[in-house]
Amino acid sequence: EDRLIEFAAMIIELTDSLRRNRAGLTLNDQMSRSCISAALNYGETGGSESPKDFVHKLQIVLKELRETLMALRITEKSKLSSNKELLQKCLVESNELISIFTKSVITNKGKL
Repeated sequence: EDRLIEFAAMIIELTDSLRRNRAGLTLNDQMSRSCISAALNYGETGGSESPKDFVHKLQIVLKELRETLMALRITEKSKLSSNKELLQKCLVESNELISIFTKSVITNKGKL
């Protein structure tokens, strides 16, 4: 949970470095929503009604993390951020979180 919150804070900081053109504003909005959604949806796993519901919520977290990663990659390729160091940290953390949640989904699906 803490790692998702830290990731969301990193993304929020990164979005401050994006150019304020149409693409930058679009990616700013999208990255902010998807990374915050990942953290919030993970918070919802605590209230899962069943193991199947738990897996479903984890899959939503994973979907939002993948969306964030795609936005980060577009940001990198289009050179929209002035903070290249933070962008690289966000890319690494995004990949690591995706790996963690992919494994968690696989493990929990196996328990169903």
